[in-house]
Amino acid sequence: MEYLTKKFLLSSRFRKQIIAMLADILMLCFALWFAFSLRLSEWYVPDHHVFRLFFAAPLIAIPIFIHFGLYRAIIRYIGFKALWAVIKAVSLYALLWATVVLLSGVGMHNVPRSVSVINWLVAILLIGGSRMIVRWWLSDTSIANRSKGVNDNTCVVIYGAGSAGMQLANALSYNRNYHPVAFIDDNVELHRCHINSLRVYPFTQLGYLIEKKKVSEVLLALPSISRSRRHKILQMLEPYPVHVRTLPAMSDIVGGQVKVADLKEIDIDDLLGRDSVEPDEKLLGINIRDKVVMVTGAGGTIGSELCRQILRQSPNKLILFEQNEYALYSISKELKRAIKTRGAGEVVSILGNVLDEKRLELVLCTYEVKTIYHAAAYKHVPIVENNPVEAIRNNIFGTLRTARAAIKANVKSFVLISTDKAVRPTNTMGASKRFAELVLQSFGNSINAKTCFSMVRFGNVLDSSGSVIPLFSEQIHQGGPVTVTDKKIIRYFMTIQEAAELVIQAGAMGEGGDVFVLDMGEPVKIYELAKKMIHLCGLEVKSDDNPDGDIEIQFTGLRHGEKLYEELLIGGNVRPTKHPLIMRAEEESLSLVDVEKYLEEFENACKMHDQEKVRKLLLEAVKGFVPQCGIEDHVYKEDSRKKGYNVHVLFDRGSA
Repeated sequence: MEYLTKKFLLSSRFRKQIIAMLADILMLCFALWFAFSLRLSEWYVPDHHVFRLFFAAPLIAIPIFIHFGLYRAIIRYIGFKALWAVIKAVSLYALLWATVVLLSGVGMHNVPRSVSVINWLVAILLIGGSRMIVRWWLSDTSIANRSKGVNDNTCVVIYGAGSAGMQLANALSYNRNYHPVAFIDDNVELHRCHINSLRVYPFTQLGYLIEKKKVSEVLLALPSISRSRRHKILQMLEPYPVHVRTLPAMSDIVGGQVKVADLKEIDIDDLLGRDSVEPDEKLLGINIRDKVVMVTGAGGTIGSELCRQILRQSPNKLILFEQNEYALYSISKELKRAIKTRGAGEVVSILGNVLDEKRLELVLCTYEVKTIYHAAAYKHVPIVENNPVEAIRNNIFGTLRTARAAIKANVKSFVLISTDKAVRPTNTMGASKRFAELVLQSFGNSINAKTCFSMVRFGNVLDSSGSVIPLFSEQIHQGGPVTVTDKKIIRYFMTIQEAAELVIQAGAMGEGGDVFVLDMGEPVKIYELAKKMIHLCGLEVKSDDNPDGDIEIQFTGLRHGEKLYEELLIGGNVRPTKHPLIMRAEEESLSLVDVEKYLEEFENACKMHDQEKVRKLLLEAVKGFVPQCGIEDHVYKEDSRKKGYNVHVLFDRGSA
């Protein structure tokens, strides 16, 4: 115990607090002496009566200063709030000291009344000013020390000389890894001005700063600008050899204060430059608010985001239906934590398979589910291509059995999450999803039931499982190469949050058998996207023209079942809806009789694991299906024949 006491008393922090307290005592006495001298216009020498008032000053002030936390604040980081605390503490001290003077017999004759006011002003200047001088000295010393070792630090430019930029510059001044050298701002009035000792330059001077100041990073401190404006800035920055990082939206910065930890890599949606449209709150709530809602495939990328969005609309209950135990556990834990914060709602986790119709029906009836978002599906093109029978079971029969269970349980709304790969498909995944659409279209058009079936078709979502975006990020982090299937390949992209919101809103507009198509914006060239991601990491693309570059882009060729261009519409017949980003497609469908005939044949083919029969049925049932049969498939079949196997009844390659 004695050892711990000594250690505390000798600690650096405690010593600094004692030094600050002694300095305040001296300054309080000096302020009082100076107040007398100023008032009397002479060097004042207190008599033994007034001397007691000098002794009383620190006895009154120090407990007040301690109460106001003047010795808890770290002077190196002191700000305006701490200065306000100094003003309040000194004011209270001056008031109490003046009261003591007034009540004492000494003060009536020996202390002029104006001394109390002068003492108050001088004490504020000394107590507050001394702290600001020490703060400036420590900051200046820190910057000088860091400038000596500037070669060991990352020289950065802050883009944006507003409030966020100033806070970031202040935070960086205490960080040993970064050395801010300048601001860049688009406001002409700020050019050549100095903020936090840093000069503000126009964007045209970035090249000069990179060359003369050895700048290697640009930090975007523009949390309030639109995504389209951020996209334009990133386009301007792309040609420069700098690593670009950014601050999130101000609403995402905890406490309203910018910290170095808030800096992050550029969001891919910033590269796309797509401004999202504000959702229609009425559409969001129609099928959810105060209702029991179920999401199948709740642990997947789209399913989990749907669950987050649904929970914000205050459902009566949210049923999570998922066959992957860990995925179900993860999303359930996240949502229950959100419920604790909100203080309302209920989440029910159901472990199950969409092929189990009896279990589905039991769950739907037990909880009286009114809305289903069916996101359960196999979506990864190469894996599905190698496992076509399992894809048919999950994507087609999983949808069929979930829909039949919904009809039996009197579910009001059933929304299928579809894909742009269902349009003139070139792979099994797309064809199976298109046939799932045909199943629901036939139900919606033919069955006299209370369930309203609708489908929502869209392209790739950013950072989803299997997306190229996280793959590219990982490859760049590992030093390359970045792999692109083809230089001409293009894809549509949308943020997960926006896609989920649009799915919910589209489902609310369903009338039965509807196919909704989301406006995905402009298609993106994957090759150009890879180059942008490399450049904005401050790296160069290695090529024949630039052999000294950092990251090489390799072309691997289209994968089995992959096509260069994705489409969202089978035909050109499309009608607008209440929402500017949601369209209703008018497309051909099959009769319920034809659908049931194909379903029977698909079931028999799946029982026999007959891949070729499955392929023939898809070709016959799905209009526009043109499979891209690669050489690997031919080699596999030929090799199987040589071994004496019957290729018509082979198990799926992925599970054989």
